[in-house]
Parts: sequence; structure tokens; C-alpha cells
Amino acid sequence: MKKNINKGMGEIMTNHLVLCRGISGSGKSTYAKSLNGYIHLEADMYFMKDGDYNFNPSKLKEAHEWCQSMTRKHLEAGHDVVVSNTFVKRWEIQPYIDLANELGVPYEVKEMKTQYQNVHGVPEEVLNRMKANWEEL
Repeated sequence: MKKNINKGMGEIMTNHLVLCRGISGSGKSTYAKSLNGYIHLEADMYFMKDGDYNFNPSKLKEAHEWCQSMTRKHLEAGHDVVVSNTFVKRWEIQPYIDLANELGVPYEVKEMKTQYQNVHGVPEEVLNRMKANWEEL
């Protein structure tokens, strides 16, 4: 477990949180998978069943709650974590920043801006809406 003891101050977390944001097909997952030793999480994982991606928009809130819960679990266990979600709006990434601050875990935000092939088949109009709604941090 990656923790240091600070005498008289309790445990100080020395793990790290990386938040990858960008529209679908921007390389978030590819980058996240390249970080050796990091637990990789994303809301899309909630929709994976037996190796198949079965997106259900009515379960999107549950998927993000699951992702946040798993992030907390792994950070509290002392693991390095990388979360790759679109995070189009500031409020979407804020719970992760709040969690890192609460746990005293350093974090960084990586913005992915290159456009690659969209592996989830997100329609072009949805991608355009993401681009139009993008909020800088």
C-alpha cells in the first residue's frame, strides 16, 4: 500500500489521481491504459457485460455513481487511479476533484484534444453537441 506515516499527523496519502477529459474518440482510454500501475476507471465500464458494450442511457447516472464509488475505493486503498470520462462540463469533473482534496491525494487533469476513431459509435451530432458544450476548467 502506498502510504506514508507522518508522526503525529496520521496517514498521508501518496497515491495519485489522473482525470482524462475529452470528447468521445479523443484518446482518453488509450492514454489511461498507457499509465502502468494505475487502476483505470471510466463510466463506460459499467456498461460492459461479458466483453460486450451495452450502453443504456437510462443507467448513465448509475454508471457515473459507480465510477465515483470505485475511484474512492481504490484511492482509499492507496492505489494510483486514472479516470477517463468525457467531463464536458465543469460540474461533471468536480466530484473527483472534491474527492482528491478530501483524501489529500494530488490530482492532475489531462485534456485530450486529438480526434481518433470513435470506438463506441457515438453519432456525429452527439460529438458536435459535446464540442459546443465544452467548458474550459
